[in-house]
Amino acid sequence: MPIDLIIYLAVAVVLVVWLRNTLGTKHGSEVDRSDILKRLKEQKESQAKSDSGKIIDISQRSRSESGDNSTNMDYSSRLSGLTIEGGADTINEITEFMRIYSDFDPKAFIIGAKDAFPMIVEAFAKADLKTLKMLLSEGVYDSFEEAIEARKSKGEIISTDVHAVRDCSIMGIKLIDRMSYIKLRFLAEETIVIRNKDGDIISGHPDKIVRMNDVWTFGRDTRSKDPTWYLFETSDDVPEEFKNPIPDTK
Repeated sequence: MPIDLIIYLAVAVVLVVWLRNTLGTKHGSEVDRSDILKRLKEQKESQAKSDSGKIIDISQRSRSESGDNSTNMDYSSRLSGLTIEGGADTINEITEFMRIYSDFDPKAFIIGAKDAFPMIVEAFAKADLKTLKMLLSEGVYDSFEEAIEARKSKGEIISTDVHAVRDCSIMGIKLIDRMSYIKLRFLAEETIVIRNKDGDIISGHPDKIVRMNDVWTFGRDTRSKDPTWYLFETSDDVPEEFKNPIPDTK
């Protein structure tokens, strides 16, 4: 085999590995998440169950399906390396959830959450209602749409770049009737600029990266064939230098 062909193949392999490792992390406007949206759309149309565990396509077994097999799982290893707030209480909530829904993979869920976060934040800034409709619960969607319309009426424009989601911690898991809710804290580095109708900057700076702290809750009807975990609540619970323009729906 020619030496130049070997070199090209090696470079191709490195690029594939690099792309896989950086999926879900934004380093600028060059990141294309259309493949994630395409997969989500296909899953919603087919109503098919998925075992990937990502926040946009995860599906769980019903209580009757989980049976006694889950008691033999090594729950501690499935939680190792994750950031968990609330100590033993939260760990017990997650463990009990895994006993009921044995397919639930918390690590894969967090990976998916890190994919979903920048998609939602940037879709809000771009007034991309189509994307938001696919990822938000009805109540949160209405709040986002109202905020977008208010922004348009004032002629304001928001530019948001999520450079990286540095951490995503689990704050709790709740089961209420047939609904499951997972509360997460996102620590992200973003550049946010808000301009008025004349194009003048009224908030933020295009060259300044700010560290955002957002608490979001995702929910899913565990008896539904729809595998999507929708965003059910947004809030922040710590003072920040720059207030995220994402609506507080708590």
